[in-house]
Amino acid sequence: MTDITEPLIDEPTAGPDEGDIAADYLEELLDLADLDGDIEIATRAGRVYLSIEADEADALRTLSKPDTVSALQELTRLAVHARTGEFSRLILDIAGSRDARAEELQRLVDRAVERIEAGASSAALPPMSSYERKLVHDLVGERGFTSESEGEGAERHTVIRRG
Repeated sequence: MTDITEPLIDEPTAGPDEGDIAADYLEELLDLADLDGDIEIATRAGRVYLSIEADEADALRTLSKPDTVSALQELTRLAVHARTGEFSRLILDIAGSRDARAEELQRLVDRAVERIEAGASSAALPPMSSYERKLVHDLVGERGFTSESEGEGAERHTVIRRG
């Protein structure tokens, strides 16, 4: 006789989540490159943030260049997608590269605002990722100006105007 309190079908156990899959992938990559780094995982507003830090300041220098971080972030997203079948919007930071880029974007916005205050009707920034454009839109809004993204694909950029 079957006990009706037992489930007839075993519930699938939850597999590793997006952050764990991404961290495992990055750990393997660091091992292959013979680099030491500590990986931290955080989730904010439903988005996974991974940060790789090293004890030695120069240990991750080759990986912390903006184009390299973007490429590794995309590869990591693909690795997560391959395991889960779900699109990943994770953000990767290597050795503080995101903070350094945010400071650089702040300087770009400052110079663009100066040009507009000096009489220009608008100021276009160079092409950048959607994440970086979002940061720029926030920075521009804080300054009381408006911005919009223009262009397609790799040429998508932000244009700043008076508010």
